[in-house]
Amino acid sequence: MIKPVPLFIGLRYVAARRRQQFISFINGFSLLGMALGVLALIVVTSVMNGFDRELKTRILSVVPHGFVEKAGGLEDWQGAAQQLEQQPHVEAASPFVRGFALLGAKGSSHGVEFQGVEPQALRKVSAVGEHMIMGSLDGLQPRSYNIVLGRILARQLNVIPGDSLVLTLPEVVVTPAGIFPRTKRFTVAGVFSVGAQVDQNMALVHIDDAARLLRMRGRAQGLQLRFDDMDNALGRVSAYAQDLGEGFSGEDWSLSQGSLFQAVKMEKTVVTLMLMIIVAVAAFNIVSALVLMVADKRSDIAVLRTLGLTSRQIMSVFVVQGSAIGIIGAFVGALLGILIALNLTEMVSWAENLLGAKIFDPRVFFVSFLPSEFRVGDAVLVLTAAIAMSLLATLFPAWRAAQIEPAEALRYE
Repeated sequence: MIKPVPLFIGLRYVAARRRQQFISFINGFSLLGMALGVLALIVVTSVMNGFDRELKTRILSVVPHGFVEKAGGLEDWQGAAQQLEQQPHVEAASPFVRGFALLGAKGSSHGVEFQGVEPQALRKVSAVGEHMIMGSLDGLQPRSYNIVLGRILARQLNVIPGDSLVLTLPEVVVTPAGIFPRTKRFTVAGVFSVGAQVDQNMALVHIDDAARLLRMRGRAQGLQLRFDDMDNALGRVSAYAQDLGEGFSGEDWSLSQGSLFQAVKMEKTVVTLMLMIIVAVAAFNIVSALVLMVADKRSDIAVLRTLGLTSRQIMSVFVVQGSAIGIIGAFVGALLGILIALNLTEMVSWAENLLGAKIFDPRVFFVSFLPSEFRVGDAVLVLTAAIAMSLLATLFPAWRAAQIEPAEALRYE
């Protein structure tokens, strides 16, 4: 099979020995830089994907996939729940009442979102009952004024099951003795630990107790929904809420928890762009290597021109050479990056066992290990960007090579 002349010469130049070893060094450095850049990008994006997956899995195992509310409250929540459970992909519905309050105990206080729930129905839409580390959801009984807290919140308030705390609502009561905030004393009935942000800012009480506090006796604020897959909730909750009639509204988890996941997505984007600088530096090295290569091969270029190669073919020779360096480096980095990304969690665990130390202290971090989730789309994007940068980096040196005049180059040979 006959290869095109520019392709043949360009590939020969990649492997040929140089009169100046410095050019070979820069070529090798460019290839190494491209490989490291692609490797770092694939590994880091896989780690960011892993953290995103862990947060979604942990939070959405406790936080319902969707909320349906009715202005003024919902009296017949059982009928609305049955209607919603007949909708495609909806597995269960549970009533809720929620509000914001200040919890105080032993000289400490913390703002929280408290939710009034029905324990048996809650188990169908949330796995919080499976994450109890002290006490039980069964302690939430009507008029018991018991409360279940997240682990971090309980630690901040320094309380355990059996301790009392004061819940203060953002309302005031006018009495003959003066104006006082509305408060109610609760007893801690349990503590849950999910390993996510909800451990710090969520508290659960019985729906009857919450309804009395918020003056919604006999009514639920709305329904919490559980779907067969969290992605099936996107775009469907609002439509299902409208089917219930006037006054109903709905939001899925992408709205209720969207700020957190958007922050993770933005962080991944920014980190990816920053690491692209490594690939760009490798591409600049290709420019330097080709400029020196053109200067070193001036006589060769002149001979090729006299043998009949056109300016476009000369340009193609150096485009092939520079692109080959970038492509080889990109694919080597991609191969190593994929291998590391697929085995990163096990590698870090092995290192932790060997050193006898934890990289992520479980007492400080929600996720106490290094998760990794490799996605083919990310690898394709990184490879495409690296190859495109390599190709662009070759254009100027190749154009300069095409402008060399044979007579001028051979004058002093």
